[in-house]
Amino acid sequence: MKSRWNSHCTQCLLKKHLTNYPDTATEEERLTYIRRLFSILTDIAPGESSPVIVNRILTLQKEMFDQFVDYTDIKKHFNQLMLEQEDWIYADISSAADPIRRALQYVMKGNYIDFGVLSDVNSEKLMELLSQAKDQTIDEQIFDELMQDLTSAKNMVLLTDNCGEIVLDKLLIRTIKSQFPDLQVHVIVRGGHALNDATMEDACQVGLPDLVKVIGNGTCLQGTYLPDISKEARDLLEQADVILSKGQGNFESLQYCGLNIYYLFLCKCDLFTKRFHTHLYNGILTNDRYV
Repeated sequence: MKSRWNSHCTQCLLKKHLTNYPDTATEEERLTYIRRLFSILTDIAPGESSPVIVNRILTLQKEMFDQFVDYTDIKKHFNQLMLEQEDWIYADISSAADPIRRALQYVMKGNYIDFGVLSDVNSEKLMELLSQAKDQTIDEQIFDELMQDLTSAKNMVLLTDNCGEIVLDKLLIRTIKSQFPDLQVHVIVRGGHALNDATMEDACQVGLPDLVKVIGNGTCLQGTYLPDISKEARDLLEQADVILSKGQGNFESLQYCGLNIYYLFLCKCDLFTKRFHTHLYNGILTNDRYV
């Protein structure tokens, strides 16, 4: 398997977390933290990726300094904000010449709500990106392959990413189900607190379980690392005819796994813009066999 870890992620996480300790920490505590941080960033097993490493760093900060950022209120805010946009977005999707294509465009642009990558997430920028959804380009070959796969598929799994945008995931599923009514769809959310990633609580707030079956993946990672997720979640993924995977974290932790995964995300850092030869805040639709 190709490596999921790289020097860019090492430098990024080091810059973000090297001094991420409280002002009250003693010199000894700071040195211990730095030594353990370097150990985490240099002891990477084959197949591990940024979401796995970030979880270890956050666990270290919680263990040493009882540091924990509660995103509950932020998540509720963005869930409610997107619920308020639901009607007009779905109307635009439904009236489009190709509703599934338009739904995918919204899903990619909505992937902006990511506090794990971006230092400043705000409603104004989100609304700006959503207003540009219809101009979001999609790789025609990948899109055609996705539609062919949906036509023959019996079951599909969608892996969610962040809060708020889970409303757009719901609209995408609703649109796909309207065209493929016999398709069985399952949604997998995070199994517990993972920054602002969507959990079962978020899914319930936006009404997703009223549309399809939703389960947690059994972990608190900001991604989907197959060795760590629950057997139920792993079985669903391995048996799925089509998988739609949202966000950079899911891409980083699943790439090269060999499953029929279509990745949907917004490029939010230099690593992704360079890899996909695009610009910041542009959306990408690709499949695991091409990465």
